[in-house]
Amino acid sequence: MQPVLSIAGLGKTYKSGHTALSDVDLSINKGEIFALLGPNGAGKTTLISIVCGIVTPSRGTVSVAGHDHARDYRAARSMIGLVPQELHTDAFETVLTTVNFSRGLFGKPRDPAYIEQLLKDLTLWDKRDSKIMELSGGMKRRVMIAKALSHEPEILFLDEPTAGVDVELRRDMWNMVRGLRERGVTIILTTHYIEEAEEMADRVGVISKGRLILVEEKNALIKKLGRKTLTLNLAEPLESVPEDLSQWKLELAGEGHELVYEFDSHAEATGVPSLLRRLSDLGIAFKDLHTRQSSLEDIFVGLVHSSADEAEKAA
Repeated sequence: MQPVLSIAGLGKTYKSGHTALSDVDLSINKGEIFALLGPNGAGKTTLISIVCGIVTPSRGTVSVAGHDHARDYRAARSMIGLVPQELHTDAFETVLTTVNFSRGLFGKPRDPAYIEQLLKDLTLWDKRDSKIMELSGGMKRRVMIAKALSHEPEILFLDEPTAGVDVELRRDMWNMVRGLRERGVTIILTTHYIEEAEEMADRVGVISKGRLILVEEKNALIKKLGRKTLTLNLAEPLESVPEDLSQWKLELAGEGHELVYEFDSHAEATGVPSLLRRLSDLGIAFKDLHTRQSSLEDIFVGLVHSSADEAEKAA
């Protein structure tokens, strides 16, 4: 499958000497939901701004559905919708007027039926004649989404789409994103809410200090880099971990009432059963046990810290 978005060697260095983006390579397929994760200042918004034509890159290439971003800018940009992090709306215009205007900016013919359905999907139809200045923050966010989708783009960028919005809007946006994907729209989102990536994304990219340090299919990433924690609730407390259990590197918790074993997911088949057999041999009984799989957030934090440590060593 030919990627709908191809980025090669993309970089941005400002006159001050600050490098906001460094040699990013990334391919995204049609209909994919791709989550770009990274701390503040990592380069997420810079990357989106370059692809959307807001910022000029210092080097590298961008291709949108085969259209070179530099040579065929108009065709490439017409395939992209952007919901920026900041709210920028025409305060004195009505919802319907500003959404229709956004569609016209891309040379699309009027399509009242499409715009009506779009506004209904975003719970905006009843507000179509309201001035944007009269709307709540959540409703203004919905208008930004409607503007971005007004020209029927093939790629939708959502830059921190649910920052500062209520739970209802966040849930509505998740449903909307899934519906767009079913229609073949490619979604690229940046977010601080790791649960959004865990809930919706097909693949995850982690960016730190302008470098894309990892791109991986979400479930494979959690399986490959994730760790599990087994907690055993003991029938009788222990004062210390017996020497015969040293190979499992166990820790005592809960004032000696809990034994904690942390292990790689792929080691579960051998590590856990052998531990339980050894406990039985030693006469150590437990009342209950439970396991916890490390989350995408755990992995993200670990990757960013590891990248920062490597950068410090290189310096």
